[in-house]
Amino acid sequence: MLLVLLAIILAMGGAMLLNKAYTPEYGLDLAGGTTVTLQPVTPNGGAPSQESLDLAVNIIRERVNGSGISDAEVAKSGDNIVISVPGAGQEEVVKLVGTTAELRFRQVLAIGAGSPPPPGQLSTQAPTPTPSPSASGRKGDKGNKPAESATPKPGTTAAPDTGASPAGRALSSALTNPSPGATAAPSAEPSGDTSAKPGRSAAPDASAAPDASAVPTAPPASPDDPMAGVDTTGIDPAALKRFETLDCAKDAGVGAQDAPDKQYVGCSQDGSTKFVLEKAAVTGTSIDSASSGVDQTTGEWLVQLAFKGQGPDQWSKVTTTAFNSQAPRNQVAMVLDGVVISAPVIQEPITGGRAQISGSFTQVTADELANQLKYGALPLKFEKSSIEEVSSTLGADQLRGGLIAGAIGLLLVVIYSMLYYRGLGIVSVLSLVVATVVTYQAVVLLGAFAGFRLSLPHIIGLIVSIGITADSFIVYFERIRDEMKEGRRSLRTAVEVAWVRARRTILIADAVMFIAAVVLYFLAVGGVAGFAFAMGLTTLIDIAVVFMFTKPFVAMLAKLPFFAKGHKLSGLDAERMSEAPVTPKTVPQEA
Repeated sequence: MLLVLLAIILAMGGAMLLNKAYTPEYGLDLAGGTTVTLQPVTPNGGAPSQESLDLAVNIIRERVNGSGISDAEVAKSGDNIVISVPGAGQEEVVKLVGTTAELRFRQVLAIGAGSPPPPGQLSTQAPTPTPSPSASGRKGDKGNKPAESATPKPGTTAAPDTGASPAGRALSSALTNPSPGATAAPSAEPSGDTSAKPGRSAAPDASAAPDASAVPTAPPASPDDPMAGVDTTGIDPAALKRFETLDCAKDAGVGAQDAPDKQYVGCSQDGSTKFVLEKAAVTGTSIDSASSGVDQTTGEWLVQLAFKGQGPDQWSKVTTTAFNSQAPRNQVAMVLDGVVISAPVIQEPITGGRAQISGSFTQVTADELANQLKYGALPLKFEKSSIEEVSSTLGADQLRGGLIAGAIGLLLVVIYSMLYYRGLGIVSVLSLVVATVVTYQAVVLLGAFAGFRLSLPHIIGLIVSIGITADSFIVYFERIRDEMKEGRRSLRTAVEVAWVRARRTILIADAVMFIAAVVLYFLAVGGVAGFAFAMGLTTLIDIAVVFMFTKPFVAMLAKLPFFAKGHKLSGLDAERMSEAPVTPKTVPQEA
């Protein structure tokens, strides 16, 4: 067990070195951060209902602190919502918080280049997009150049990048029923795409259903007639006029409130493509869950969706309609905050209320899209009324005081152990050292991989863990003494017998503590949840240290004559265990 524990410590240390993570990430009170104030905007200009505000707070809290360990805080202040995000450079989180419009799914009616060509330049086709793979297992190109195939297959035409994020995300081109091979396990990023040149597609079979896997290209743009090649059937004249004059480079529509009962004209996130979209078929409130995962067959990252309520029926209708339509009307766009974040092609009618989106995703971009889909359905529209920086000066002073208090508590435990248990006190001191090392490594790695940020409530929980660890070895030591007193057993035998009884007590005590921490974590928010998380973490570490270090180390010491023979400084001598020395009795002999 000692070797296993050593291997775990070395592995965690190696992970820290590989990721260059040597210190914990600090929370808002210790590192400062950014505070964003959101002001609600209602259609009639009146005050929002408290119910809608409470729902918005819960959704935003899930966005910025879904795991409960990042130390981000979300609270109401009158009719406003105040979000405090720890750390410097949290632009991505602030951007995520600001994306507050309701998510809507709309069928694509028309698609075009986001901006007109420069004066004097005749464009013969839409800008070359970043190709994305279909759900059939083709792999996405990492670059922006589409690869060329000698024999193009149906569905291998390149599509406009309908949702590239500022981070460079190449969004999906295929939306299908979920694959049984998809899993949430981490995987390598997808490799390059093998697709045909843009604007080149296989001709559809007149006798068969339309090629639903074909990813449409934007129609050729001409400075004389920008609407050339656009099918205007069923498009409202007002929307058509807006589509004709829209320049995404000047007006990307970010923050626009798209009425669900009207057709909408919008742009992709990078402004390279503009769309005419049908009335909203499904809204974000119908999404039950959204998660990223890996297709076990292709190794590609994908996003999996599940709908609730009327969502499955609505989703089935819109995907069936899109599947039976010619490109680009075989796409369904996802609109968030007035911007098209993704517009995958429907490869088959999707029934059952579940679907998956495939594309040139990385783990980061798949998680980003999943979070936008899952937490995008807010009941209110918000404006960012202020963004302020938060100082960490006060928190730094409190941290210093907390560390001093922790050091004093640890020192008192060490002094008590050495005075009362003498030689056995070495075991308690080393147990505390091992627990401290493992806890520090766990906190650092959680910060690097799970967004864990150390705040004052966490530090309080870690200090409390000193008492939990001390309690465990005290229970064990006292059982050893009881066995030696009552059974007159040798130390080696007493160590094993005492462990059988002591471990039950230790497990029960730690189980009670862990259950309390779990309940507190799920029922509380903010600092209280942080305290509960730290307490639960250190409780698990205490069990590992007692089982993998304290007991094996005591068994090793029991073999040493210093402890086995009950040396006066071992802590196991007869005097320390209140045993009276045994004196031989003299029996008188009869003459």
